[in-house]
Amino acid sequence: MRIFLFLLTNAAVLLLISILFHLFGLSDVLYQSGIPLSLDRLLLSSAIIGMSGSFLSLLMSKWMAKRSMGVYVIEHPANPTERWLVDTVRKQAERLGIGMPEVGMFDTPEPNAFATGASKHSSLIAVSTGLLQRMEPEEVEAVLGHEMSHVANGDMVTMGLLQGVVNTFVYFFASLAGYFVDRVLLRSNDDDRGYGYGPGYYITQMVAQILLSILASMIVMWFSRWREFRADAGGAKLAGRDKMINALKALGRAHESADLPGELAAFGINGQTVGGFQRLFLSHPPLEERIDALESNRS
Repeated sequence: MRIFLFLLTNAAVLLLISILFHLFGLSDVLYQSGIPLSLDRLLLSSAIIGMSGSFLSLLMSKWMAKRSMGVYVIEHPANPTERWLVDTVRKQAERLGIGMPEVGMFDTPEPNAFATGASKHSSLIAVSTGLLQRMEPEEVEAVLGHEMSHVANGDMVTMGLLQGVVNTFVYFFASLAGYFVDRVLLRSNDDDRGYGYGPGYYITQMVAQILLSILASMIVMWFSRWREFRADAGGAKLAGRDKMINALKALGRAHESADLPGELAAFGINGQTVGGFQRLFLSHPPLEERIDALESNRS
């Protein structure tokens, strides 16, 4: 339902933009400027290109995570730790009213965990061996609650769809810039019908995609940071506020000794800490800010 509503909303946005194009006669203006371009077709092709990659990534997310992280899925618990992990996730899933996720472990000394999957009823929760070895059970419980909140909130789906939307507009405006430079500024015309592309189109589109992608990343990362605060609140509700705060403090102590690998920092609970302009590209807020947010909301 989340995917359907999101697609319906974005289809309405695309339709509205198309209507505005026609109301303001932008296609006629472009044609008179030497750009025989159908904005409707460009918008549709941009949506297909922008959304298809995100949907494929979302559908393949569990498989990719298992392969890239070497996740061992616990199908039949072989020891008390595995049994406790599965039981804890099952209890939290029941409280949240979502399907039981697959539960797995991946071998890395840094404490971390992540959630992924195409829907809240078909997800994967995985924790690192370092998390189990270096954190107390109640802290691990809070981390699991954080990741389960991501699943219940549909964050993986929303992130994928948001990325698809921004990809759509990046490709659309980059292509528009390419057409403008090639036809209006450079007056390129590679065939008699005026539909050929000169080098100005390809160079401009590539440069524009890079620049617009940087701006789009800021939007996506802003949402990613916001969802981390919400997942922390969810973890506090499931496991207890003090447990969630202590878990974040434990992650902070571990983070001081070694930065996480890039693939973990992208979608794990423990993100890298940088300052200045780079903060705009963080997927996670600094742990100190997350702890402050929980402590300021004590009831």
